[in-house]
Amino acid sequence: MLNKQFRSVLFAGVAALAVTACGADDVASPGAGGNVTINNNSTPTPTPPATPPSPPSGTPATDCPTGTANVGTITTGGGEMARNCQVSGVIQGNLTLPKRPDTANTIYSLSGAVEVGIDGGATGILTIEPGVTIFGSSGGDFLLVNRGSQLFAEGTASSPIIFTSRQNVLGDAGADSIGQWGGIVLLGRAPISDCATGAASNPGGTRADCEAIVEGPSNAVYGGTLPADSSGRLSYVQVRYPGFEVSPGNELNGITMAGVGSGTFFQNIQVHNSSDDGVEWFGGRVNGKNLVMTGIDDDSVDSDSGFQGANQFVLAVQRPNGGDKVMEADSNGDEDAEPRQRHKLANITFISNGGDEVAHLRGGGDYEFYNAVFNGPDQCINIDGSATVQAAGAAADENGPPIFQSTFLSCGSAFEDDGNITVAAIQTLFNAGTNNTENGTSTLATAAWPLAFINGANETAVTPFAASGADPFFEDVNYIGAVQDANDMRFMGWTCGLYAADPDCTAAPVIG
Repeated sequence: MLNKQFRSVLFAGVAALAVTACGADDVASPGAGGNVTINNNSTPTPTPPATPPSPPSGTPATDCPTGTANVGTITTGGGEMARNCQVSGVIQGNLTLPKRPDTANTIYSLSGAVEVGIDGGATGILTIEPGVTIFGSSGGDFLLVNRGSQLFAEGTASSPIIFTSRQNVLGDAGADSIGQWGGIVLLGRAPISDCATGAASNPGGTRADCEAIVEGPSNAVYGGTLPADSSGRLSYVQVRYPGFEVSPGNELNGITMAGVGSGTFFQNIQVHNSSDDGVEWFGGRVNGKNLVMTGIDDDSVDSDSGFQGANQFVLAVQRPNGGDKVMEADSNGDEDAEPRQRHKLANITFISNGGDEVAHLRGGGDYEFYNAVFNGPDQCINIDGSATVQAAGAAADENGPPIFQSTFLSCGSAFEDDGNITVAAIQTLFNAGTNNTENGTSTLATAAWPLAFINGANETAVTPFAASGADPFFEDVNYIGAVQDANDMRFMGWTCGLYAADPDCTAAPVIG
């Protein structure tokens, strides 16, 4: 969550990578398994020579694109050799990271804090072509796009852009690996509610002096008066093994969206095994569609600081050995600050592994759920704060208590009372909607991920809500949840680990 104090952060250097070669301890004894009878009338079968390891495949490029540094070659865990072209410092003007042919294998790496543009100064545009892989070696390696600058990372369904860790490139990432590099931070000029400088509130998003310092990076500013601000376009992007605790309570998320405006395109995104949140929105107006969070160690979906936006087709599945809340929503304890948060979600599937409740709503915001599936062994919904459940009209942009329509709950218990809003009060709010199921039995089925997320008979039986009436950004579909059935192609092909036909997230990305 947002720390509103100014902080200066000194990032640790990149840790040395130790590589251990395999020994010959696994050579079998010819007598293993019991007594051996020799037939002297037969010709002994010669022992075949050991098969030498295959040489690396592909041909590394001989040089690096302009604006990057040649730091040698790297051989991936998949046996590919590629030229390592490093990006560092501040990008001013235009820089493109091209996808080069198989005869010139190229991978890109981040060195330290790579910034696009300078806040209040020179602007920058970073363009990343489909199929490109970029890695970081430590928590101090991350990408930050300053206000006024833009990132254009647009992959395709068959050639996603992959941001990942050096360990993953080398084939050393495991199912529970997290926090192996920093992450992506987008800073925009859209309205926010929690100010580190300027007034204590930002009525209607019109105060030019309401700005804040983002989590993680040192003194990076976000917020402003441009609701339609654009930080670029992100589509068909995987972010694997990100997140890093810079200092206690101050972390880099998989993707941080801070003051990002509605002019930003944000669709077809996967964040996998982040040590902090998957995606966290600090204020802003950006919408998002086709978002996948897998194996997140903190909150998969986190919004605060007056975020007002819509998300549809959101799949969040915690891994078996990690995870906190699937969704956390707050406003940093500043419940009277404006713009009041309004987070609208349609066609979501949130699967907890018992780290905590599925959704925790607080901070005096407005929250709307349409065609949702919540599943977990503990509580489904926890709501805190009288301002979160108050009637419409109490604040300038107050829309009332949380809304649930066509929402299917299958948890150990539907609601949680932690000494704040009672179970009875939450139950009344939930039952005010239509086609809601409070104590359902999950029939979710598995694809390849360890926890099930494919709709079964009970989820399919729920009558869906026409979500476009709640927000024109939403599409009307004839099912609840993020995934209709096993034949739903929405997330197939461009994600990792979800389906048997797709790459496992622990596998090294294919470079050539």
